[in-house]
Amino acid sequence: MPPRRLGRPAAFWWVAVLLVLMLAASGVPSPLYRVYQERFGFSSGVLTTIFGIYALALLLSLLVVGGLSDHVGRRPVLVTAFLLEAVSMVLFLASDGVGWLLAARVVQGLATGALTSTLGAAVLDLQNRERPLGAFMNSASPGLGLSLGAVGAGLLVQFVPSPTEWVFAVLTVVFVVASIGTLFVLPETSPRLPGALASLRPQVHVPPASRPPFLVALPVLLAAWALGGFYASLGPSLLVDVFGIENHLAGGLLILALNGTGVLGSLALQKAAPERALVVGALVFAIGVAGTVTSLFAGSVTALFVAAVVTGFGFGASFLGAVATITAGIPSGQRAGLLASIFVVGYLAFSIPAVAAGIATGSIGLQRTAEIYGVVVIVLALVAVALLTLRRRVPPAAAPAEDAEALAA
Repeated sequence: MPPRRLGRPAAFWWVAVLLVLMLAASGVPSPLYRVYQERFGFSSGVLTTIFGIYALALLLSLLVVGGLSDHVGRRPVLVTAFLLEAVSMVLFLASDGVGWLLAARVVQGLATGALTSTLGAAVLDLQNRERPLGAFMNSASPGLGLSLGAVGAGLLVQFVPSPTEWVFAVLTVVFVVASIGTLFVLPETSPRLPGALASLRPQVHVPPASRPPFLVALPVLLAAWALGGFYASLGPSLLVDVFGIENHLAGGLLILALNGTGVLGSLALQKAAPERALVVGALVFAIGVAGTVTSLFAGSVTALFVAAVVTGFGFGASFLGAVATITAGIPSGQRAGLLASIFVVGYLAFSIPAVAAGIATGSIGLQRTAEIYGVVVIVLALVAVALLTLRRRVPPAAAPAEDAEALAA
């Protein structure tokens, strides 16, 4: 007797919850970096290398298998990737040095890359046509997941003996159960299309119709994810080195202030037109980052947290607008590949600037690095607003010609 599959609404929420849990696991190591740094005695440069190698492994996974589920189905990719995620949790459990941490983060990055695009595409597949929540879930889940992971790990570090053993043992069980549950209860949502082997060739695929909005949204994607990477890797260190706050929970709360309010930004602009959400979000984001830079000059930790809240709101709203704008009208067989392309950009911005910032702290200090970093992401967010404003001013008569050129590309 074949297993009974979940109905469409229940399957949507199953996938949405797993998307948040997977991203929570990716945020768990952030408050633990200081613990590992004290335990194994490595520098801030090594810390950001451990952080960065995860993102690079994730990028490789997105480039190679990001669109695979468009060809073989969502369920086989999800089952395999959840088991790989469980393996990475076991490697964290066994870690007794930098080498083990690097191995654990590489395996986690490979699993997370496959899961990010496939779960994101499944959410779009399963959304209610009358009340579409797919773009909202894809934009809100990074902030919600990273916040849950960071704050949960911060609480364990602060109040529980052997916090690393607790968190990674629990997550190992969670991902094994996720794999089994997905195999037996999740319905398949994507047709099997030819070209599975060809899809494994590393590529970034953006359908012609999505290229103009993709280019308009690109600067704000870079800005938002670059700042998210800085907070995730060096945010807790910023509290220690600049403000003298040693509390591990405070580092998790700083990440929550940024990522948690990203969910509120997505909720607040959920019903707005995608381009409006992108513009409003980018402007609020720029104001928030300006507040962050000001808090560093003023030496006010209260201002830092307030600015993080404002920045996070803008992050969530702008990312919602970007995802909704780019994925509008995309058929099921192209969704995973397009989402993979969006997240390739995101995780490149999430990793490379953060690693560069970690290296820069050795010569100019963490505070000066953070100030320069903030100015750069403000400029990028404002460039996105300018590009969208220019796009709106294109004469209507020029639009058909542009569309024909895009379709011919």
